[in-house]
Amino acid sequence: MHYARIAAKVREQIIKFSGELSAGLPKVVRRFIAESLYGIQARQSVRLTEIARSLEEEIPLRKTQYRLCRQVGRDGLWKRITHSLLRRAASRIREDTLLIMDLSDISKKYARKMEYLSRVWDGSEGTVNKGYWTCNVVGAEVGETALTPLYCRLFSQDGPDFQSENAEIRKAVSLVAKHTEKRGIWVMDRGGDSRKIIDHFLNEDLAFIIRSEGKRHLVYRGRKNSGHALSQDCSLPYMERVVREEGKNEKVYFLEFGMRPVKLPGRQEQMYLVVVRGFGKDPMMILTNKRVKRSRKSIWEVVESYITRWRIEETLRFIKQSYNLEDIRLLTYTRLQNMMALVLTATYFAMVCLGFRQNSGF
Repeated sequence: MHYARIAAKVREQIIKFSGELSAGLPKVVRRFIAESLYGIQARQSVRLTEIARSLEEEIPLRKTQYRLCRQVGRDGLWKRITHSLLRRAASRIREDTLLIMDLSDISKKYARKMEYLSRVWDGSEGTVNKGYWTCNVVGAEVGETALTPLYCRLFSQDGPDFQSENAEIRKAVSLVAKHTEKRGIWVMDRGGDSRKIIDHFLNEDLAFIIRSEGKRHLVYRGRKNSGHALSQDCSLPYMERVVREEGKNEKVYFLEFGMRPVKLPGRQEQMYLVVVRGFGKDPMMILTNKRVKRSRKSIWEVVESYITRWRIEETLRFIKQSYNLEDIRLLTYTRLQNMMALVLTATYFAMVCLGFRQNSGF
C-alpha cells in the first residue's frame, strides 16, 4: 500500500509536469507525452511494450502499443519537446554554470531493420558496431551533485539530415545558447578541439573550456607553436591533490598546474592554455577563453571545471543503463529521435523535479 501511494504521487507529479511542458499541443499529444514519461519512469525502459504495460489499460496490450507507436512517429515532436524543456530549464543556468557537451553511442549490434544504422565505437566492448550517436548537453555546478539535462539528439552519419559531427555540435550549442541567453561555460573533451567549433564559440561570444589535443598551433609572445610544444616548458608553480573514484576504488592524484596566455592564429581574442601534469605520462592541456589570472585559485577553477565533465560521463552511462537505452526497438529514424526527447524529459523530471542525485566521482 505504501508503494502504491508513492507511485500515485509520482504519477500526479508527472501529469502536472508534462501538462506544463506540453501546453499548447493537441490533447492527444499531451496525453501521449504524459503516458510516455510515466511509462519510462515506471518500467525504466524505452520499449513501447513496457511503457504500454505500465498504463494497465482495459484494452488489448497491442492496441495500446499501436497507439503509442503512432504518436511517437509524429513529425516535429523532438523539436517541440526540446524547445519546451529548454524554456523551462533556462532559468537554472547561471553565468558560471558548466554546460557539458558529450557525444555518446547507442550500440545496436544485432539490429537489421532500424533506419540509417551507422558505425559507432562501442566503448564497453572496445569494438565498432552498428548503432547511433547522441549529442548531449547537461548543466552542472562545480562541487555540486545537482544536474540539469538540457539537450539530447540522436543522429546517424547515414541519416538524411546529417552534415557532419561538427555541425551537430554547433546546432546543439546554438539552440541551448539561444534559450540560456548565452549564459554558462561550455566544457568539451578533445573532440571539441576543432577550429570550426572554437571559431563558433568565439563568433557567438560564448565562454568555453576545451581539452586540447596539443596539435593545434597557438600564438604565444608573438610566435606560433603547437600546444604540445608550449606545454613542455610551461611553468607549473601550483599543486593540488584530488581523489577520484574509479569503480569501487579510490585513486589519489597529485597535480601540478600552470598556464600561458595564448591566441589563435588569425584571431585577436585572448585565450589561455592551462597545463596539468599528474593524470598520466603526458600533460593535460586545456584551452579556454575564460579570463584566467596568474593565481592558484583562478587556474584551478579551469581545471576543476574540466574535471567536473568526467562526472557527467559517469552519469550518462548511468542513464543509459537505468533506461536500458540500447534495448530501444523503434525502427524509424523519426521515432528514434522523438524517443530521445522523451528520455531527456524523463531524466530532467527525475533529476530536477524529484531531486535525484548521482555520485560525483570525486
